[in-house]
Amino acid sequence: MTGNYRSELGKRIVEQRYRALLDKWPVEKTELRVPTREGETFVVASGPEDAPPVIALQGSGANSAMWLPSIAELSARLRVYAVDVIGEPGFSAPSRPELGSESYALWLDDVLRELGVDHAAFLGVSLGGWFAIDYASRRPDAVSKLVLQTPSGIGRQKLGVLFKAIALRPFGDWGAKKLLRGVAGEEVPKGNELVDLMLSVGKQFQYRMGTIPIFSDETLAGLKMPVFVEVGGKDSMIDTYGTQRRVEANMPNALVRMLPDAGHLPLKPSRPLLKFLGG
Repeated sequence: MTGNYRSELGKRIVEQRYRALLDKWPVEKTELRVPTREGETFVVASGPEDAPPVIALQGSGANSAMWLPSIAELSARLRVYAVDVIGEPGFSAPSRPELGSESYALWLDDVLRELGVDHAAFLGVSLGGWFAIDYASRRPDAVSKLVLQTPSGIGRQKLGVLFKAIALRPFGDWGAKKLLRGVAGEEVPKGNELVDLMLSVGKQFQYRMGTIPIFSDETLAGLKMPVFVEVGGKDSMIDTYGTQRRVEANMPNALVRMLPDAGHLPLKPSRPLLKFLGG
């Protein structure tokens, strides 16, 4: 079964590159496969077992390898559970329930139960931020802190990048690298295995399409836990200045940090982010 891939060969290529990166995880880790109502979910656990727990959710078209540049710092004083979101190019089930339904919250209920975690900080990037907000709004007692990097669901989604992706697809690796450079907001390093994985995903994987639901002012105002939001001024996928305005207008308990020269993909955790998490 190819799931959300274009072919069985494409699935094998992505999974092999993902496995190679997991084998280079820079700190001690435990790989877990937990049962959920949406199918098996893959989790990479790092950090002291008795440290405060953090549920880390990656963005669309990604997997837990995206935490490679940051996991050593994140897990120094925290127990980080990097969860492969279902329906994405990781080792979790290909299930893709409708965004906006309770399905993802129920799925995360199952994940937390299997991990033995009943209260945790949530760290979400891009679409992972959307899942974190959705869960925190439905299960506020289970979320101690909310850390959102370039989150979806607050500011307007920029659809131009989708049309650009379609236009650049016929140009192979060159087109994929150009698109990735535009998303990251900086030059794509050559010979980087994480970049190679992302390029493979771009060629072999079928991304989620369509617009991402925007959370209402009431939903944002209902998030009473401490919240830290970090956004990039050169984000090509989300209106981050709109994100900043809405957070400041509706979430007085939130700290917003604008990085004027940053793009959509954060690579390293900032000192303010680590301090907020307690790391």
